[in-house]
Amino acid sequence: MKRVITRLAGAALLALSAGAALAQQQGVTKDEIVVGTIQDLSGPVAAFGKAVRQGMQLRVDEINEQGGINGRKIKLIAEDNGYDPKKAVLAAQKLVNQDKVFAILGHIGTAMNNAAMPIQFEKNIVNFFPVTAAREMYEPVHKLKFAFSVSYYDQMRTWAPRLAKEKGVKKICIIYQDDEFGLEVLRGAEAGLKTINMDLAEKTTYKRGATDFSSQVAKLKSAGCEMVVLGTIIRETIGTIAESRKTGFNPIFLASTAGYTELIHKLGGPAMNGLYAAMAAQVPYVDDPSPPLRFWANKFKTKFNEDPTLFAAYGYGIMDAFGQAATKAGPNLTTDTFVRAMETMKIPPDIFGTPEATFSPTKRLGNNASRLSQIVDGKWKVISEYVQP
Repeated sequence: MKRVITRLAGAALLALSAGAALAQQQGVTKDEIVVGTIQDLSGPVAAFGKAVRQGMQLRVDEINEQGGINGRKIKLIAEDNGYDPKKAVLAAQKLVNQDKVFAILGHIGTAMNNAAMPIQFEKNIVNFFPVTAAREMYEPVHKLKFAFSVSYYDQMRTWAPRLAKEKGVKKICIIYQDDEFGLEVLRGAEAGLKTINMDLAEKTTYKRGATDFSSQVAKLKSAGCEMVVLGTIIRETIGTIAESRKTGFNPIFLASTAGYTELIHKLGGPAMNGLYAAMAAQVPYVDDPSPPLRFWANKFKTKFNEDPTLFAAYGYGIMDAFGQAATKAGPNLTTDTFVRAMETMKIPPDIFGTPEATFSPTKRLGNNASRLSQIVDGKWKVISEYVQP
């Protein structure tokens, strides 16, 4: 009888400790996994932020309809950072301390992530696949950092010298946003051009949120720039190119993935034809020749009553990858089991053309290859294979 009582007491203690462990894991209950995302829903890249949230929600709905992850449904909470680091801090504080999220997924913006990550890391909250291609998203290696996007630095390090050599240009210049995002584009272009013994002939900047680029374009034109690297996002890309065309200045324009979006040709019109951009996942047009991509695009349009965008594809892919990792982590989902699962993850190529992604204890970026696309007759057209920097 004493042995039976001892065994029962031991089992009870194990059950209690398991329950306590579960209770201690923020954002995970018996039936639910609560995750957060921080998007620009009111600022200069609100179109991107809205699309990321929609793409994430579409995949959340699919996962939940299929029974969830190891029996748990996903709850997604979105906050607005207005593309402002100060607002990003407030959003992170709410998600971490009030909403008690398990992880923050797809946070948009370089400066915003840099501001929010310390708040997350203090509470052991993973920063999963932020929507920025800055190297700080995976360097230095940190237990709670996982990134999916090849860095702006590596994009420009790869494509600025390649395009310059292919086109035979001698004067290469840059316009870039005066923040960490723009500086990464600048540094990558400079590093890449050094490999072909070239330097930037002219540099000009603008403040985040600027709408007038006449002085910057005049500076680039007077310098005789034959190719201009764009450390710009949506309206800055459109504004710079439109102003250039208006003044008869027609260099080769090369953007990073921040300028690779269907909004460029939709809002900028024919003047955007010819623009090059580094990219990975491709814009999901509803008439895409790929049946799986076309099916997905039309499913998105049916749900949200609008065409999908590249950033919707990002959001969908981010949530899909999170689901794969959380499933692999098993029923006992904790930050530690999730991190261990990610450190042995191999995420296969998807319908958007994203290459295979792999992670390890010392590798926090899934893949650092990129390819080149160009706007031809009002649509982005992939014109190269993947290239490693």
